[in-house]
Amino acid sequence: MSQFNIAEAKAHFSELVQKAALGEEIVIARGNKPLARIVPFAAVAAPRAPGSAKGQIHMAEDFDALPPGFEEYA
Repeated sequence: MSQFNIAEAKAHFSELVQKAALGEEIVIARGNKPLARIVPFAAVAAPRAPGSAKGQIHMAEDFDALPPGFEEYA
């Protein structure tokens, strides 16, 4: 991971984008405080796989049951 201040990033933007495209993480900072990050697009935009949590989520059998003492609100 490389860190650049805003002025450096502005002056070398094309170069930083190229580095990010090759897999490097670039951090843009102001006064050594990180503000933004440039990362490869594929690292951020990974598509979700529908059903990827199938069999991993469990709910109690009484999930929809009214809790005791709440009868007047139903």
